[in-house]
Amino acid sequence: FDQLFGYAEELINKGLAYVEFSSQEEIRQMRGTLTSPGTNSPYRDTSPKENLKLFHEMRDGKFKEGECCLRAKIDMASSFMCMRDPVIYRVKFAHHHQTGDKWCIYPMYDFTHCISDALENITHSLCTLEFQDNRRLYDWVLDNISIEARPHQYEFSRLNLEYTMMSKRKLNALVTEGHVEGWDDPRMPTISGLRRKGYTPTAIKNFIEKVGVAKRENLIDIQLLEFCVREDLNKVATRVMAVVNPVKLIIENYPEDKEEWLETENNPEDENAGTRQVPFSREIYIEREDFKEEADKKFFRLKLEGEVRLKAGYIIKAERVEKDANGEITTIFATYDEDSRSGSGTEASLRKVKGTLHWVSAKHALPIEIRTYERLFTTEQPDAEKDVDFIQFINPQSLSVTHGFAEPSLKDATLDDHFQFQRIGYYKKDRDSSDETLVFNRTVTLKDGYKP
Repeated sequence: FDQLFGYAEELINKGLAYVEFSSQEEIRQMRGTLTSPGTNSPYRDTSPKENLKLFHEMRDGKFKEGECCLRAKIDMASSFMCMRDPVIYRVKFAHHHQTGDKWCIYPMYDFTHCISDALENITHSLCTLEFQDNRRLYDWVLDNISIEARPHQYEFSRLNLEYTMMSKRKLNALVTEGHVEGWDDPRMPTISGLRRKGYTPTAIKNFIEKVGVAKRENLIDIQLLEFCVREDLNKVATRVMAVVNPVKLIIENYPEDKEEWLETENNPEDENAGTRQVPFSREIYIEREDFKEEADKKFFRLKLEGEVRLKAGYIIKAERVEKDANGEITTIFATYDEDSRSGSGTEASLRKVKGTLHWVSAKHALPIEIRTYERLFTTEQPDAEKDVDFIQFINPQSLSVTHGFAEPSLKDATLDDHFQFQRIGYYKKDRDSSDETLVFNRTVTLKDGYKP
């Protein structure tokens, strides 16, 4: 702040800045319009000596907020509105987190930006396209003060993603008004939010490389980001079995006191990932949508009198069901082929069936909470219209919470681990997890129809 104040004094001494006592509305009217030039302030020709005295009085707290300001003296007829004597200092009695109450005047962004870049030896100052006109003011300030370094501003298009927005002010409103949990809510387009949802650094970098840098406004398909996430997680995520909408299945001819540990791959995409053992018993959970009492030939999952293979396990056949008073299926009863276990080398184990289901042993099942995140907004560009409140486009179904079961290996999951719930999607353990309840956030679905 001391250096910025000194450069403002230099502009005043050169006759390139003056203290303005007109009201904010009067200043706005003086600037004119896009089709008509501005008019000079009655204070524009005040002497440098008098302006310096007034500026020091501003610093010393002798003026109220809004009573006066410091304006750069440039060109009121400029075709660029930002060059029509912009305000570069204002009176503001505000406590600062670093300087405390030392200052009661503060510099404006356009004055501070270029000088701070120069003081920090910035060479390329990268901005979004809305600052394109302001580059003229950026250069004017540096041209008229005695500073050695000379940074340059370059403008590029903002990274605009479908179904979200990048405005910090509007994102802050989502947080402060309680529409999301916080800045690290997995629905927020923040690094902390993406990390908590399970997006990897590699996936984000790959996405940025695919998008590239443009000089024109664009809207990026959010499915491209999800494709990059899915592509990376397919390589690194550990495969596990979890059931997010469970229904119990009892294998009636499997011994009640028997349990087995079946071997399955951690990640078939990574030859170094190894294998793990999963427990199997008479009672298991499967996905409710993986069973139908009656189905056509295109349904390759379990149906009455139909057969499927349990992943890494046996072939089973559905025999009957049990329902509650509302007609909801509570239990499926099945039988298994004892000789059909995967990898056993028997003729029955080589028998082909069209469907393979994931499952979790009921005896060993780990209860989990599953948070499923959808688009935060119902429209691709929620802040496209300035006069329309973007809050009205918040998707009320952007978060749903269900409860399911997972294999016991997830008990040792860390916040850095990434998992593929087989046949469902990619998930990551959430910081809200406790010893009593493990919480998993859905990072992205297993597949979609996007083609990059």
